[in-house]
Amino acid sequence: MIRTLLSLVGLLLLLVTAPIRSAAADDRRPNFLVILCDDLGYGDLGCFGHPQIKTPHLDRLAKQGVRLTDAYSAAPVCSAARAGMLTGRTPSRVGVYDWIPHNHPMHVPASEVTVAGLLKDAGYDTCHSGKWHCNGKFNSPDQPQPDDHGFNHWFSTQNNAAPTHENPTNFVRNGKPVGPLEGFSCQIVADEAARWLKSGRDPDKPFFAWVCFHEPHEPVASPRDLVSQYAGAEKRGAAEYYANVANMDRAVGSLMKTLDELNLAENTLVLFTSDNGPETLDRYQGAWRSHGRPGPLRGMKLHIYEGGIRVPSIARFPGKIQPGTESAEPFSGVDVLPTLCDMAGGELPEDLVLDGANAVAALKGEKVERESPLFWHYYRAFGTAKVAIREGDWKLVAHWDGPVLNPGGSLHDGDYELIKNAKLSHYELYNLKNDIGEEKDVAADHLDVT
Repeated sequence: MIRTLLSLVGLLLLLVTAPIRSAAADDRRPNFLVILCDDLGYGDLGCFGHPQIKTPHLDRLAKQGVRLTDAYSAAPVCSAARAGMLTGRTPSRVGVYDWIPHNHPMHVPASEVTVAGLLKDAGYDTCHSGKWHCNGKFNSPDQPQPDDHGFNHWFSTQNNAAPTHENPTNFVRNGKPVGPLEGFSCQIVADEAARWLKSGRDPDKPFFAWVCFHEPHEPVASPRDLVSQYAGAEKRGAAEYYANVANMDRAVGSLMKTLDELNLAENTLVLFTSDNGPETLDRYQGAWRSHGRPGPLRGMKLHIYEGGIRVPSIARFPGKIQPGTESAEPFSGVDVLPTLCDMAGGELPEDLVLDGANAVAALKGEKVERESPLFWHYYRAFGTAKVAIREGDWKLVAHWDGPVLNPGGSLHDGDYELIKNAKLSHYELYNLKNDIGEEKDVAADHLDVT
């Protein structure tokens, strides 16, 4: 009898202490790797028409998937664009109106529902590696941090890699400052994500990794071997910029290699994009290396025209996305949350107000059903054009009667009243299918559309 009781106790102890294998071990829901660049222009990749910059890894990714020719950021400036991607909401609705300086009160509130939080609740393991820029009080209990927004693992900086992309000193891993690091930021960020994929994540769960490169935002620093490949660049700083994009391409290649080595590529959606258009060369003294190109588009970063918001984007998902294809169906950063959550089979909160749409169809070149047009608002944009909407091939640009403000000057006292009370004063209408460069305003010719 005693022997029988001991046997039963032993069996119970074995059951209690044995690892519980969850249903997620056989979970075939897709993994998500979203790669976000900083200030990469629409025309900065080989596969998007740059005549000099060599981007073999991204060119290969485009051949393996779909090139999204009409992809957009949520805003023409970094913090707002990131807030839109995280929440699926127009950044102004979130309360992020511009880039966020260090120690600024502006931030993505803890009350916001994020794509990382939803996927985490649905059983995904989550990681952020790279530029955060969704708060001013970084790594402080005074504002939400990446883990408060759903990231189980985070290796981040508040804004740029400092002092430059080379040998940065300002990374924080899960709340603890890392200290000086050797190498270039994009490689450091990619290596962290790769280590997490190999040994940091829960292998029994699908994953969401948001990898945010600092490149090619200033202050630019690039490997000498890559800079020497562009020795023929005539303009001061151009070789450094071209090499910076090429170095970012190398980092993408190392991430793709990691997916292959771990046999993850076949069940992973890779989405590559940029947070806004390329930096304007002469906007500030330190931007002398900013030689990004908007391609055929009008404007650059901080413009509400296409050059500020249309960005180079590529998506790859073997067996789900036809390789070597193009899609001209609009896809925006605010579409990321509803699109990924749909692919993961997750349910959105009934009371969640989104501005993005489930854009899985765009990855196949098919029409996306939207309840409202894509919308952009940036009150410190260059010039008086501050608002734009796109519906189908039509884009309406609206000017305001408020003052001309310093572009990219961030949020200051008194700006809320300007934003609330300024009136729209003039409209421009463009047919982007016929006029990608927004050269001919046809508002007067199509009053019904306007």
